[in-house]
Amino acid sequence: MDYNTQRPKLIMGEYGRYVQDMVEYCKQIEDDDERQQCAESIIGIMAGKAERTGNAEEFMSKLWNHLAAIANYELDIRYPVEIEKEESMGMKRERVPYPQKNIKRRHYGAIVEAFTHAIEDEDDEKKREQLALMVGNQMKRDLSNWNLDAMSDEKVVDDLDEYTHGKGHIDTKLTPLVSDGDLLSSRNPTTVKKKRKR
Repeated sequence: MDYNTQRPKLIMGEYGRYVQDMVEYCKQIEDDDERQQCAESIIGIMAGKAERTGNAEEFMSKLWNHLAAIANYELDIRYPVEIEKEESMGMKRERVPYPQKNIKRRHYGAIVEAFTHAIEDEDDEKKREQLALMVGNQMKRDLSNWNLDAMSDEKVVDDLDEYTHGKGHIDTKLTPLVSDGDLLSSRNPTTVKKKRKR
């Protein structure tokens, strides 16, 4: 049996193994014209698989550069575009660093957590109250997106108190949070139904 683990590593996975196998076959063709024709056929197949970006000229340039990369720059043909032999063309893709943040409650996210620190640091009482109400309403929206059953004013108040060590306390009798009805009416009805079924 032929397993993927026993095959050569895919150079550009978005085109699939079928395209890579065709490129390998194309490299073995001895006749120049036949090899050129084969390469152009492969480009046609790649065009159907690739995401179209930029204008037609840029798109075709990208495809020919990808073909060269898949062939490990060993395909002897007449390229209609300038080939840039770069690692970024797919041989080794640079890993994009993802910011790792230690978030206490992921359903609120990093931005809400950053705002809770701003509440703690705010000396002006009126500004602190306004900021706490704004953040509290956002926390309630986040809860409604995460789990409708968990959405409650009490939970928001308790979580905000914990985040801000009591400095961002909201008295919901004096300054109520956004109502459940307003939150639900602004949501997509099908999403609400799906969440309620769980």
